[in-house]
Amino acid sequence: MKARIAEVFESIQGEGLYLGERQLFVRFFGCNLSCRFCDTKLDRFSEYEPQELFKEIKLYDHGLHSISFTGGEPLLQAVFLKKILRMTSEAGYKNYLESNGMLWGELKQVIDYVDIIAMDIKLPSSSGMGNLWSFHRRFLEVASQKEVFLKSIITQETAQDEMRQALDLIKEVNKAAVLVLQPNSYEEYEGGLLKEKLENFKNISLEHGVTSCIIPQIHKMVGVK
Repeated sequence: MKARIAEVFESIQGEGLYLGERQLFVRFFGCNLSCRFCDTKLDRFSEYEPQELFKEIKLYDHGLHSISFTGGEPLLQAVFLKKILRMTSEAGYKNYLESNGMLWGELKQVIDYVDIIAMDIKLPSSSGMGNLWSFHRRFLEVASQKEVFLKSIITQETAQDEMRQALDLIKEVNKAAVLVLQPNSYEEYEGGLLKEKLENFKNISLEHGVTSCIIPQIHKMVGVK
């Protein structure tokens, strides 16, 4: 059993609710989506067996907040992911899974060994990926067995009706889940139309009874990997 791993590195979490926490990042190669705003262009990987990857993980100290299994899309390699998650969990690490929120069946296979899930909601007008609502609903239903928060990339093209649809989904499935509104890193944020749109979406979230917050990708602003 081998997995394609693009990189393993220690850094701080640069986005979402765990912004600033020290994490070990295990970046899986390959994704089932091709979002127009994607900022993770992977062109190489190394193959690892579970014990090889676990051995490398153990080189890092236990002062870490958690291990971020990210990508790409880690759940594309669910059999391997379950194996390594079990190993890290049994060794006392906290497992943090970042996912595009599509592969709910694969999430069911690994959910027992995950502590925190950072789930994307891909809004069609932003991502260019079409209607993914049914996948996101099923994924959130499974993810809600554990701690989960959601992230949506907001662009100048993001449609208000799609934001309302996302908020309805959250309200129906897991009203306690926080939605992170994340400005597109390729667009001007401060003083521009994007900031105005984000503030409007935050107000709409409040109307829907869903907790939201605006958090840019800070690691890009400060030059941290």
